[in-house]
Amino acid sequence: MVEIGYAISSEEHRPEDAVRWAGAAEQAGFPYALISDHFHPWTDSQGQSGFVWSMVGAIAQSTSRLRLGTGVTCPLIRTHPAIIAQAAATSACLMPGRFFLGLGTGEALNEHIIGEKWPPAQVRQEMLEEAIDIIRELWGGELTSYRGGYYTVENARIYSLPPELPPICVAASGPDAAGLAGEVGDGLISTSPQEAVVQAFDEGGGSGKPRYGQVTVCWAPDEASAKKTALHWWPTAAVGGQLSQELVLPQYFEAATASVTEQQIAESVVCGPDAQKHIEQIQKYVEAGFDHVYVHQVGPDQAGFLEFYRREILPQFGMDTQQRAA
Repeated sequence: MVEIGYAISSEEHRPEDAVRWAGAAEQAGFPYALISDHFHPWTDSQGQSGFVWSMVGAIAQSTSRLRLGTGVTCPLIRTHPAIIAQAAATSACLMPGRFFLGLGTGEALNEHIIGEKWPPAQVRQEMLEEAIDIIRELWGGELTSYRGGYYTVENARIYSLPPELPPICVAASGPDAAGLAGEVGDGLISTSPQEAVVQAFDEGGGSGKPRYGQVTVCWAPDEASAKKTALHWWPTAAVGGQLSQELVLPQYFEAATASVTEQQIAESVVCGPDAQKHIEQIQKYVEAGFDHVYVHQVGPDQAGFLEFYRREILPQFGMDTQQRAA
Protein backbone atom coordinates (compact mmCIF):
# COMPACT_ATOMS: atom_id res chain seq x y z
CA MET A 1 0.00 0.00 0.00
CA VAL A 2 1.33 3.43 -0.96
CA GLU A 3 0.65 6.63 0.97
CA ILE A 4 0.29 9.81 -1.10
CA GLY A 5 1.75 13.06 0.25
CA TYR A 6 2.08 16.69 -0.78
CA ALA A 7 5.19 18.65 -1.81
CA ILE A 8 5.46 22.27 -0.66
CA SER A 9 7.68 24.21 -3.05
CA SER A 10 9.17 27.08 -1.07
CA GLU A 11 10.61 28.43 -4.33
CA GLU A 12 7.17 29.05 -5.83
CA HIS A 13 5.09 30.32 -2.91
CA ARG A 14 5.40 33.15 -0.45
CA PRO A 15 6.04 31.83 3.07
CA GLU A 16 2.56 32.67 4.32
CA ASP A 17 1.04 30.91 1.30
CA ALA A 18 3.21 27.82 1.82
CA VAL A 19 1.85 27.59 5.36
CA ARG A 20 -1.70 28.05 4.09
CA TRP A 21 -1.30 25.31 1.48
CA ALA A 22 0.03 22.92 4.11
CA GLY A 23 -3.18 23.38 6.08
CA ALA A 24 -5.27 22.98 2.94
CA ALA A 25 -3.43 19.76 2.07
CA GLU A 26 -4.22 18.39 5.53
CA GLN A 27 -7.89 19.20 5.02
CA ALA A 28 -7.86 17.60 1.58
CA GLY A 29 -6.71 14.31 3.07
CA PHE A 30 -2.96 14.30 2.56
CA PRO A 31 -1.38 12.67 5.65
CA TYR A 32 2.10 14.13 5.17
CA ALA A 33 4.09 16.74 3.25
CA LEU A 34 7.70 17.58 2.46
CA ILE A 35 8.87 21.17 2.20
CA SER A 36 11.90 22.24 0.17
CA ASP A 37 14.83 23.98 1.85
CA HIS A 38 16.46 26.53 -0.46
CA PHE A 39 18.30 29.82 -0.16
CA HIS A 40 17.60 30.67 -3.83
CA PRO A 41 14.79 29.63 -6.15
CA TRP A 42 15.78 27.64 -9.22
CA THR A 43 14.80 30.55 -11.47
CA ASP A 44 14.04 34.21 -10.86
CA SER A 45 10.55 33.70 -12.29
CA GLN A 46 9.71 31.40 -9.37
CA GLY A 47 10.46 34.37 -7.20
CA GLN A 48 10.47 33.00 -3.63
CA SER A 49 12.65 31.11 -1.18
CA GLY A 50 11.59 31.50 2.45
CA PHE A 51 13.59 30.26 5.44
CA VAL A 52 12.38 26.71 5.89
CA TRP A 53 12.63 26.52 9.68
CA SER A 54 10.33 29.52 10.14
CA MET A 55 7.79 27.87 7.86
CA VAL A 56 8.09 24.54 9.67
CA GLY A 57 7.28 26.29 12.95
CA ALA A 58 4.26 28.01 11.44
CA ILE A 59 3.00 24.78 9.88
CA ALA A 60 3.41 23.04 13.23
CA GLN A 61 0.97 25.49 14.77
CA SER A 62 -1.49 25.63 11.86
CA THR A 63 -1.96 21.86 11.45
CA SER A 64 -2.87 19.08 13.83
CA ARG A 65 -2.44 15.82 11.90
CA LEU A 66 -0.11 16.54 8.97
CA ARG A 67 3.30 14.90 9.21
CA LEU A 68 6.03 17.14 7.82
CA GLY A 69 9.56 16.58 6.60
CA THR A 70 12.22 18.74 5.02
CA GLY A 71 12.62 17.77 1.41
CA VAL A 72 15.54 18.17 1.72
CA THR A 73 17.91 20.05 4.01
CA CYS A 74 21.64 20.18 3.25
CA PRO A 75 23.67 20.12 6.52
CA LEU A 76 27.05 20.49 4.81
CA ILE A 77 28.11 24.08 4.09
CA ARG A 78 25.47 26.82 4.36
CA THR A 79 24.31 25.50 7.75
CA HIS A 80 26.47 23.57 10.21
CA PRO A 81 25.06 20.17 11.22
CA ALA A 82 24.96 21.22 14.89
CA ILE A 83 22.50 23.99 13.98
CA ILE A 84 20.42 21.55 11.92
CA ALA A 85 20.37 19.20 14.91
CA GLN A 86 18.94 21.94 17.12
CA ALA A 87 16.45 23.15 14.49
CA ALA A 88 15.13 19.65 13.84
CA ALA A 89 14.88 18.84 17.55
CA THR A 90 12.87 22.02 18.15
CA SER A 91 10.62 21.22 15.17
CA ALA A 92 9.98 17.76 16.59
CA CYS A 93 9.06 19.34 19.94
CA LEU A 94 6.48 21.50 18.14
CA MET A 95 5.16 18.54 16.12
CA PRO A 96 5.41 15.51 18.44
CA GLY A 97 5.54 12.39 16.30
CA ARG A 98 4.82 14.45 13.16
CA PHE A 99 8.21 15.74 12.04
CA PHE A 100 10.99 14.00 10.13
CA LEU A 101 14.31 15.36 8.90
CA GLY A 102 15.14 14.92 5.23
CA LEU A 103 18.82 15.39 4.44
CA GLY A 104 20.84 15.50 1.23
CA THR A 105 24.09 16.72 -0.28
CA GLY A 106 22.54 19.89 -1.69
CA GLU A 107 23.22 22.09 -4.69
CA ALA A 108 25.78 24.80 -5.38
CA LEU A 109 22.81 27.10 -6.02
CA ASN A 110 22.18 27.28 -2.27
CA GLU A 111 25.45 26.28 -0.66
CA HIS A 112 27.97 28.55 -2.39
CA ILE A 113 26.58 31.69 -0.77
CA ILE A 114 28.95 31.80 2.20
CA GLY A 115 32.01 31.71 -0.06
CA GLU A 116 33.15 28.17 0.66
CA LYS A 117 34.36 25.80 -2.05
CA TRP A 118 31.71 23.54 -3.61
CA PRO A 119 33.11 20.02 -3.14
CA PRO A 120 32.83 17.12 -5.59
CA ALA A 121 30.08 14.57 -5.10
CA GLN A 122 32.17 11.97 -3.29
CA VAL A 123 33.36 14.52 -0.75
CA ARG A 124 29.79 15.72 -0.21
CA GLN A 125 28.74 12.15 0.53
CA GLU A 126 31.50 11.87 3.14
CA MET A 127 30.46 15.21 4.64
CA LEU A 128 26.84 14.07 4.82
CA GLU A 129 27.76 10.90 6.65
CA GLU A 130 29.78 12.87 9.19
CA ALA A 131 27.01 15.46 9.56
CA ILE A 132 24.50 12.72 10.37
CA ASP A 133 26.86 11.33 13.01
CA ILE A 134 27.01 14.77 14.63
CA ILE A 135 23.25 15.24 14.56
CA ARG A 136 22.58 11.87 16.16
CA GLU A 137 25.25 12.43 18.81
CA LEU A 138 23.82 15.83 19.74
CA TRP A 139 20.35 14.30 19.92
CA GLY A 140 21.66 12.20 22.78
CA GLY A 141 21.29 15.29 24.95
CA GLU A 142 24.79 15.14 26.42
CA LEU A 143 27.60 17.68 26.32
CA THR A 144 29.27 16.93 23.00
CA SER A 145 32.63 17.66 21.43
CA TYR A 146 33.46 16.31 17.99
CA ARG A 147 36.48 16.65 15.72
CA GLY A 148 36.06 14.92 12.40
CA GLY A 149 37.43 15.23 8.92
CA TYR A 150 35.09 18.08 8.03
CA TYR A 151 33.39 19.44 11.17
CA THR A 152 34.16 20.51 14.68
CA VAL A 153 31.70 20.72 17.56
CA GLU A 154 32.95 22.10 20.85
CA ASN A 155 31.14 21.68 24.17
CA ALA A 156 27.64 21.72 22.67
CA ARG A 157 24.48 20.35 24.22
CA ILE A 158 20.92 20.43 22.90
CA TYR A 159 18.59 20.99 25.84
CA SER A 160 15.21 21.08 24.08
CA LEU A 161 14.64 17.55 22.84
CA PRO A 162 11.33 15.90 21.85
CA PRO A 163 10.02 12.80 23.64
CA GLU A 164 10.55 10.91 20.37
CA LEU A 165 13.49 11.79 18.13
CA PRO A 166 12.57 12.44 14.48
CA PRO A 167 13.55 9.95 11.78
CA ILE A 168 16.30 11.00 9.38
CA CYS A 169 15.50 10.28 5.73
CA VAL A 170 18.35 10.61 3.25
CA ALA A 171 18.02 11.75 -0.37
CA ALA A 172 19.61 9.76 -3.16
CA SER A 173 19.49 9.94 -6.93
CA GLY A 174 21.81 7.01 -7.70
CA PRO A 175 22.71 3.60 -6.27
CA ASP A 176 25.87 4.73 -4.43
CA ALA A 177 24.05 7.46 -2.54
CA ALA A 178 21.14 5.09 -1.93
CA GLY A 179 23.47 2.57 -0.33
CA LEU A 180 24.65 5.25 2.09
CA ALA A 181 21.03 6.23 2.76
CA GLY A 182 20.23 2.65 3.69
CA GLU A 183 23.23 2.49 6.01
CA VAL A 184 22.90 5.77 7.90
CA GLY A 185 19.28 6.86 7.36
CA ASP A 186 15.86 5.88 8.62
CA GLY A 187 14.32 6.29 5.17
CA LEU A 188 14.97 7.14 1.53
CA ILE A 189 13.95 10.20 -0.52
CA SER A 190 14.30 10.21 -4.31
CA THR A 191 12.87 12.08 -7.28
CA SER A 192 12.71 9.36 -9.93
CA PRO A 193 11.24 5.83 -9.98
CA GLN A 194 14.47 3.89 -10.23
CA GLU A 195 14.24 0.32 -8.99
CA ALA A 196 18.06 0.20 -8.79
CA VAL A 197 18.02 3.03 -6.23
CA VAL A 198 15.53 1.20 -4.03
CA GLN A 199 17.48 -2.03 -4.36
CA ALA A 200 20.73 -0.32 -3.35
CA PHE A 201 18.93 1.29 -0.41
CA ASP A 202 17.71 -2.11 0.76
CA GLU A 203 21.11 -3.73 0.31
CA GLY A 204 22.75 -0.91 2.28
CA GLY A 205 20.55 -1.61 5.29
CA GLY A 206 17.30 0.10 4.32
CA SER A 207 15.06 -2.95 4.05
CA GLY A 208 11.79 -2.24 5.84
CA LYS A 209 12.45 1.50 6.08
CA PRO A 210 10.14 4.01 4.32
CA ARG A 211 10.91 5.12 0.75
CA TYR A 212 9.64 8.54 -0.39
CA GLY A 213 9.46 9.33 -4.10
CA GLN A 214 8.59 12.75 -5.50
CA VAL A 215 6.28 13.11 -8.51
CA THR A 216 5.99 16.46 -10.30
CA VAL A 217 2.68 17.33 -11.96
CA CYS A 218 0.81 20.35 -13.22
CA TRP A 219 -2.93 19.99 -12.86
CA ALA A 220 -5.05 22.47 -14.79
CA PRO A 221 -8.54 22.32 -16.34
CA ASP A 222 -6.94 21.56 -19.73
CA GLU A 223 -3.63 20.09 -20.86
CA ALA A 224 -2.56 23.05 -22.98
CA SER A 225 -2.70 25.55 -20.11
CA ALA A 226 -0.99 23.03 -17.83
CA LYS A 227 1.96 22.78 -20.22
CA LYS A 228 2.29 26.58 -20.38
CA THR A 229 2.20 26.82 -16.60
CA ALA A 230 4.75 24.03 -16.16
CA LEU A 231 7.15 25.61 -18.64
CA HIS A 232 6.89 29.03 -16.97
CA TRP A 233 7.23 27.87 -13.37
CA TRP A 234 9.33 24.70 -13.62
CA PRO A 235 11.52 24.67 -16.77
CA THR A 236 14.25 22.95 -14.76
CA ALA A 237 12.29 19.71 -15.05
CA ALA A 238 14.16 19.32 -18.33
CA VAL A 239 17.60 19.76 -16.72
CA GLY A 240 19.20 16.36 -16.34
CA GLY A 241 22.40 14.86 -14.98
CA GLN A 242 24.63 16.71 -12.54
CA LEU A 243 23.93 20.19 -13.93
CA SER A 244 21.31 20.95 -11.27
CA GLN A 245 23.92 20.40 -8.57
CA GLU A 246 26.57 22.59 -10.17
CA LEU A 247 24.96 25.86 -11.37
CA VAL A 248 25.27 28.65 -8.81
CA LEU A 249 22.67 31.28 -9.76
CA PRO A 250 19.01 31.28 -10.83
CA GLN A 251 20.05 33.22 -13.95
CA TYR A 252 22.22 30.29 -14.99
CA PHE A 253 19.28 27.91 -14.72
CA GLU A 254 17.23 30.31 -16.83
CA ALA A 255 19.96 30.31 -19.47
CA ALA A 256 20.19 26.52 -19.36
CA THR A 257 16.45 26.19 -19.92
CA ALA A 258 15.95 29.01 -22.44
CA SER A 259 15.34 26.60 -25.33
CA VAL A 260 13.17 24.12 -23.42
CA THR A 261 9.78 23.54 -25.05
CA GLU A 262 6.37 22.73 -23.64
CA GLN A 263 6.62 19.24 -25.12
CA GLN A 264 9.94 18.60 -23.38
CA ILE A 265 8.43 19.68 -20.06
CA ALA A 266 5.45 17.40 -20.62
CA GLU A 267 7.85 14.47 -20.90
CA SER A 268 8.91 15.03 -17.29
CA VAL A 269 5.82 16.63 -15.73
CA VAL A 270 2.34 15.11 -15.85
CA CYS A 271 0.24 17.93 -17.33
CA GLY A 272 -3.52 18.35 -17.33
CA PRO A 273 -6.70 16.92 -15.80
CA ASP A 274 -6.48 13.26 -16.94
CA ALA A 275 -6.63 11.35 -13.65
CA GLN A 276 -5.33 8.17 -15.27
CA LYS A 277 -2.06 9.87 -16.25
CA HIS A 278 -1.51 11.00 -12.66
CA ILE A 279 -2.30 7.54 -11.33
CA GLU A 280 0.02 5.86 -13.84
CA GLN A 281 2.92 8.13 -12.87
CA ILE A 282 2.42 7.38 -9.18
CA GLN A 283 2.18 3.68 -9.99
CA LYS A 284 5.65 3.78 -11.59
CA TYR A 285 7.06 4.65 -8.18
CA VAL A 286 5.04 1.92 -6.50
CA GLU A 287 6.37 -0.63 -8.97
CA ALA A 288 9.93 0.58 -8.33
CA GLY A 289 9.46 -0.12 -4.59
CA PHE A 290 8.41 3.22 -3.10
CA ASP A 291 5.78 3.06 -0.36
CA HIS A 292 5.35 6.85 -0.07
CA VAL A 293 4.84 9.12 -3.09
CA TYR A 294 4.54 12.86 -2.56
CA VAL A 295 3.23 15.09 -5.32
CA HIS A 296 4.56 18.49 -6.36
CA GLN A 297 1.95 20.65 -8.10
CA VAL A 298 3.73 23.21 -10.27
CA GLY A 299 2.41 26.75 -10.30
CA PRO A 300 0.00 28.88 -8.30
CA ASP A 301 -3.19 26.81 -8.62
CA GLN A 302 -2.76 24.69 -5.53
CA ALA A 303 -6.45 24.85 -4.62
CA GLY A 304 -7.55 23.27 -7.91
CA PHE A 305 -4.90 20.57 -7.58
CA LEU A 306 -5.84 19.73 -3.98
CA GLU A 307 -9.50 19.39 -4.86
CA PHE A 308 -8.67 17.23 -7.90
CA TYR A 309 -6.51 14.91 -5.83
CA ARG A 310 -9.04 14.78 -3.00
CA ARG A 311 -11.77 13.80 -5.43
CA GLU A 312 -10.01 11.79 -8.14
CA ILE A 313 -6.66 10.45 -6.97
CA LEU A 314 -6.40 9.80 -3.23
CA PRO A 315 -9.45 7.47 -3.15
CA GLN A 316 -7.83 5.36 -5.87
CA PHE A 317 -5.06 4.54 -3.41
CA GLY A 318 -7.41 3.67 -0.54
CA MET A 319 -7.17 7.01 1.23
CA ASP A 320 -10.41 8.09 2.95
CA THR A 321 -10.43 11.82 2.22
CA GLN A 322 -13.83 12.42 3.78
CA GLN A 323 -12.74 10.99 7.11
CA ARG A 324 -9.40 12.82 7.09
CA ALA A 325 -10.92 16.17 6.17
CA ALA A 326 -13.57 15.95 8.87
